[in-house]
Amino acid sequence: MGEMIEVARSSVQTWECDQMGHMNVQFYVEKADEGLAALAAALGLSARAQRSNFAALTPREHHIRFHRELRPGAPFVVKGGVIDTKPEGLIVYEEMQNAANGTVAATFVTRAEWCEVETRGGLPLPVNAIAKADPLTIPLPPHGAPRGLDMAPQRPAPSLKEAEDLGMVSTFRGTVLSEHCDATGYLTMRHYMGRVSDGIPNLIAQTRGEDRSTSRIGGAALEYRFIYRMPAREGDLLVLKSGLKSITGKTYTWCHWLFDGESGENIATAEAIAISMDLVERKAIDIPPDMRANLERLVIPGLSV
Repeated sequence: MGEMIEVARSSVQTWECDQMGHMNVQFYVEKADEGLAALAAALGLSARAQRSNFAALTPREHHIRFHRELRPGAPFVVKGGVIDTKPEGLIVYEEMQNAANGTVAATFVTRAEWCEVETRGGLPLPVNAIAKADPLTIPLPPHGAPRGLDMAPQRPAPSLKEAEDLGMVSTFRGTVLSEHCDATGYLTMRHYMGRVSDGIPNLIAQTRGEDRSTSRIGGAALEYRFIYRMPAREGDLLVLKSGLKSITGKTYTWCHWLFDGESGENIATAEAIAISMDLVERKAIDIPPDMRANLERLVIPGLSV
C-alpha cells in the first residue's frame, strides 16, 4: 500500500469567498481539479509525458465532504492518492488540509476517466499509469467516506420537462461564456459547481421568501455528490432546476439538475446536504420552526441524482 503525495498548495483569496465569509464551494472544486492534474502527471498522464494532448483525465463523478471552513488568508495544502484503477480510469482521493494546523478542511473522491480531449469520449487507461499507481494506492480514509448521502447507482438522466412537471424551481439561467471554459471550449469543473452555488440565493428567495444579502442566517454545504453526464460548451444555455429532497433536525438535502436550456438534455445532477448557519456566531443552528414548516411543504418525493 502506498501513500498520498502533495498535489496543490496555496491560500484562500478574498475573491474566492462568498457572502458566508468562507471559500465558496466552486473553488474547492477548482483546487481539487488542479490536484487531479498534478496527480495525473505523477502517473505519467500529463500531455508532456504522453507527448500528446489528445487525452486527459476527466471527472465523471465527485463526492465531496466539507469538514471545516477555510476563510480569507488561510493556507492550505492538497494531498492525493489513488483508491483504485479501472480499465477506463481511476478512483482518486484528495484531501485539503489547513497547512497551519493540519486539520482536514475537505475531502474529495473523484471517479475520473481517460478521455479524448475534443469529444470527451472514453478511452482505455494507458498501462503505464496503472503501473505507476501502485506506490500511490491508498485505502479510502473513514473521514472521506459518505456520511449522509446515499451513493446508490445514478438514476437515468432526467429531462427538463420532468423537472418542471415535478415542480422543481428555476434557480439559475445563463450562457456559458469563454472565460468559464478550458482551452477546448468545455465548461471547467469549477463552473458546474459554480452554477449551483450562484443559484442558491434564488433558491432561498423562492422557497423561503428571504433575501440572503440582508439576513444574519446563512447556510453551508456539508456534503455533495455531483454526476457529470454531458459536457457543456461555450455558448450553451444553462438552466438549473432545484428541489428539496428531505429535511431533518439541522440539515436539509437539495437536488439540483442542470440542463441544456435549448435541447432540454441533462448536463449534470447533484445532491447536497446543507445546514443553516449563524453568520455572527459561525455555528450551525436548528432550522427555525416556521422555516421547517414551510420547507416540509416543499419536499418532492423521489428526487435523486
